[in-house]
Amino acid sequence: MVERCKKGDTSAFSALYHMHSKEVYNTIYRLVPHTGEAEDLLQEVFVAAFQAIHRFENTGGFRAWIKRIAINQSISWIRKQKVRWVELEEKDSYLKQEESIDESEFVFKVDEVKKAIQQLPESNRAIVQLYLFENIPQEEIAQILGISYNNVRIQYHRSKQKILKSLKEGGVA
Repeated sequence: MVERCKKGDTSAFSALYHMHSKEVYNTIYRLVPHTGEAEDLLQEVFVAAFQAIHRFENTGGFRAWIKRIAINQSISWIRKQKVRWVELEEKDSYLKQEESIDESEFVFKVDEVKKAIQQLPESNRAIVQLYLFENIPQEEIAQILGISYNNVRIQYHRSKQKILKSLKEGGVA
């Protein structure tokens, strides 16, 4: 299909769009939870992908390639909204000293968890979404966001605590 796209076959473009658009939209929406903006970004992602299709190398597959474009476009959109990822100060044993959370205590519905994640500030929400739902390693998230790996770890840990606290309190942030 990709090879047909490279040759200018518009029906192949359409087929790729229909095969991947829902999953790409979900990726975008996790980062940009505004329906209209997410739909606009979806279109921009596929336009960008099809304009750059001649550079696509089948090393990781089209799906991975288009999702990477979607993540990058979403992060760019977030940055344009003046969201800043700031470096947090870390004490050497910060994460070890933090109160451990027994996550097995909590049994929640998916919607409650999604709502708790949506209550996070955009910068924290992006880290959680990229790590949990897109399975991007924290080291790579740090590179994408232009912050340190330790900062990603700290923000993820704090976000997880906020989510669990919110769930424990019945969804009140």
